[in-house]
Amino acid sequence: MGNGSLQHRRNLALGSGAELFYAMPIEIVRGEGVYLYDSNGRRYVDMYNNVPCVGHANPVVVKAMAEQQATLNVHSRYLHEGIVTFAERLTGLNHDGIESVVFSCSGTEANEVAIQMARIVTGNGGLICTDAAYHGNSELVDSLSYVGLSPSESGDVRSFPFPERYRPLQDGLGDEELCEAYLTRVAMAIESLRAAGTGFAALIVCPIFANEGVPDIPPGFMAKVTDLVHREGGLVIADEVQSGYGRTGRWWGYEFSQFRPDVVVMGKPMGNGLPIGATAAKKEFVDAFRTERDYFNTCASTPLQAAVGMAVLDEIERLDLLRNATEVGARLANELRGRMEKFDAIGDVRGCGLFLSVELIRDGDSKEPDTELTLTLGDRLKERGFLVSYAGKYENVLKIRPPLVFSHANADEFLGAFDECMEELRE
Repeated sequence: MGNGSLQHRRNLALGSGAELFYAMPIEIVRGEGVYLYDSNGRRYVDMYNNVPCVGHANPVVVKAMAEQQATLNVHSRYLHEGIVTFAERLTGLNHDGIESVVFSCSGTEANEVAIQMARIVTGNGGLICTDAAYHGNSELVDSLSYVGLSPSESGDVRSFPFPERYRPLQDGLGDEELCEAYLTRVAMAIESLRAAGTGFAALIVCPIFANEGVPDIPPGFMAKVTDLVHREGGLVIADEVQSGYGRTGRWWGYEFSQFRPDVVVMGKPMGNGLPIGATAAKKEFVDAFRTERDYFNTCASTPLQAAVGMAVLDEIERLDLLRNATEVGARLANELRGRMEKFDAIGDVRGCGLFLSVELIRDGDSKEPDTELTLTLGDRLKERGFLVSYAGKYENVLKIRPPLVFSHANADEFLGAFDECMEELRE
């Protein structure tokens, strides 16, 4: 049975809007480490999936999952050592203002908890995000997606232009002046919420602005915007679903971006494929949330989540993946930057650890985004056995975000394929 037939059945079973990657989608049937295998046995290097952060089918995680499921898995209304120890370990990995955890099953749920918590703590409803953010797909959290691009700003949501130096808010500014320009836009958003009568509850951002294309932000911006938010009575929510768990070479993206959030949201990589999400904050905030909401989630705070979550943390430490992300990511970024003179279509190369972005443009002077080239390059790389995707406000940023077990050898193979594809597309 060909992929065309399977795709037709998929459209009938799941609906025609269920997204697929690539012009010619592939059927993946197995994963191991940094590799994925299709139904014909072809091997691909996974350059995209951050969920299996310690590698596809990691045997330590698989063993922990199987043994716990065979022993006990039950909802959270019983005492269980595992989930308490897991929560203690998570808070211990964060800064000392993060003391308690609310577990859930996804980043969307965890962000929803964070927003509700901020509203309860502050007594206000207004939220601020960037104009090209994505934080999840529930009705509440989705109201923060791409605000100012497609949907209009709602009564309790405002956006500001995401901070960047490649396409700055205003040309000709130094870093400090540019930083102040973006802070001014945040301050305007806060004032707009107050004028509308909703008040200001929280700023929510990914610490590395992942969906915005991992921009090169003005130095010091995150610390300064945190100070601004606190002066105005709001909380800072760090959405660490993409930036946490060693992705940047630090445990948390907020460490890389140098600020201290009030609420930390975690998701995808926590279970290496098992659905786990978490919202962490000071105990006072978590207690207020639990008192007001009486939150319960049947499949969260379970022995299974605890066993798998602990195994993932163990593997990150055992395999020294923070160091690996730092070293392999830095070398790969430097190699890609070295290709900017050779390939005019590369406007910028950015990133931190093993989350890199290659911005593709039509013209170096205008920096006009080349979305078509980005999609075509992704398809060409797939044909050579490397799976990537795209991101950014204009969908012209090649997104490189492999499992953290990605090696120097994998990077060398990718660079060879990247060069070949770019040469072909230049002809």
